[in-house]
Amino acid sequence: MQISSTDLGLAARVHNLSKSYGSGEGTVRALDDVTVGIRRGEFTAIMGPSGSGKSTLMHVMAGLDAPTSGRAWIGDVEITGASDLDLTILRRRRVGFVFQAFNLVPTLDAIGNIMLPFDLDGRRPSALERARIDDLVETLGLSARLRHRPHQLSGGQQQRVAIARALATAPDLVFADEPTGNLDSRSGREVLALLAAAAREHGQSIAMVTHDPIAASHADRVLFLGDGRIVADRSRQTAEQISAHMLATERADERAAENAAGRAHEHEQGVSA
Repeated sequence: MQISSTDLGLAARVHNLSKSYGSGEGTVRALDDVTVGIRRGEFTAIMGPSGSGKSTLMHVMAGLDAPTSGRAWIGDVEITGASDLDLTILRRRRVGFVFQAFNLVPTLDAIGNIMLPFDLDGRRPSALERARIDDLVETLGLSARLRHRPHQLSGGQQQRVAIARALATAPDLVFADEPTGNLDSRSGREVLALLAAAAREHGQSIAMVTHDPIAASHADRVLFLGDGRIVADRSRQTAEQISAHMLATERADERAAENAAGRAHEHEQGVSA
């Protein structure tokens, strides 16, 4: 897959991206020569088994981690090698984040958490942004909870506050890392519907890391990772199709591991003979 560095149809992209941890025999290759883009106005799910590299891919795309090799862009801005300050400002103004653990500031009430991106940027929201925040608060059912602190809110309410915070500045791109992982099924469905609406109605690009086929079925596109590589890139899939793909991948991995173990055993037998 070839991507032009001037392709403005992409909200984020990486080219020939590799990421390794450790050194020597203990080196772990989390990403292996990945080239992929997140399309504008689209809800993309990033799936794969534990250790497949999906969270690492999201962290590098968001500028939260640096690649070992390769290049990365957010929109038309290359972030490879950018300073921490430049990355911080870019993320604050162009990117929103929703995490499994909510990451709300416990000493701030709900509206204080929602307004945090503006406070960190040293500015007050414009009239248009204020109207957007009011609309988000109403849509998310938070009007009666704005003066409550995180410990006074349910998990679903905390995640709604986190989504309002992520969308408040109308970022081009929102990264969501297992956003339904700590929620009951009803709250999870509501969160996924909100993310899908952000892409469909407001043209925002959503990149969601998940291991849940039901969550991924809400996305317009599903990227499957395996051993640090993109192994499949599919348009909207049902939960059943996603589950079948994951199961087939796991069985193929098990067969490969068994074959490798068998070859190693044969080699040992040959050496001892």
